[in-house]
Amino acid sequence: MELKRKARQIVKALEAEYPDASCSLESTDALELLIATRLSAQCTDERVNIVTKELFARYRTMEDYAGADIVEIERIIHSCGLYKTKARDIRAMCALLLEKFGGVIPGSIEELTKLPGVGRKTANLMMGDIFGKPAIVVDTHCIRLSNRLGLVHSTDPYKVELALREIVPPESSSMLCHRFVWHGRAVCRARSPQCAECCLAGMCDYIKTLDKMPQVE
Repeated sequence: MELKRKARQIVKALEAEYPDASCSLESTDALELLIATRLSAQCTDERVNIVTKELFARYRTMEDYAGADIVEIERIIHSCGLYKTKARDIRAMCALLLEKFGGVIPGSIEELTKLPGVGRKTANLMMGDIFGKPAIVVDTHCIRLSNRLGLVHSTDPYKVELALREIVPPESSSMLCHRFVWHGRAVCRARSPQCAECCLAGMCDYIKTLDKMPQVE
């Protein structure tokens, strides 16, 4: 099946399966989403959402973070892992936003990735969820599902992003990545994927490889 057509069919199937899908990280504005995404590196969204309840109540503005006691930030986010690096990045990120961007979060991947601790995954999430622009958020679910489905053949995040940009309708790209997360958690798990329950079974290359495996009596 031609890849662009296949991608459109996958988009439609996941839209029908997860009409209410959204970002799993809880936030009320762009700054909170930026910080929550930085905390999510090598940490579950569930844990981040627990931690940010205290963090967002304690610090409300860029100025609050830029002038914060680093030890206090570390204490609050400790359970997220890599807490020293994350605390340093959050404070430095907000200081740079105030110094170079006038306290405004920039609306381009190029400028966002100049911020401490912000890579393309975070930048793309901001572009899609905050600025409403086409974006491909490449996380472990996106990599796993897009490879199993046969949309890409790489585990390199940047190569996956570029490949998906070529075939996924731009207006659907950001929400497709959120739906990949929802589907990856519920059905297409890293271990023991629930293929018999999958709404994408008819489009999945991974299932075809299972069909070819010898059956054990």
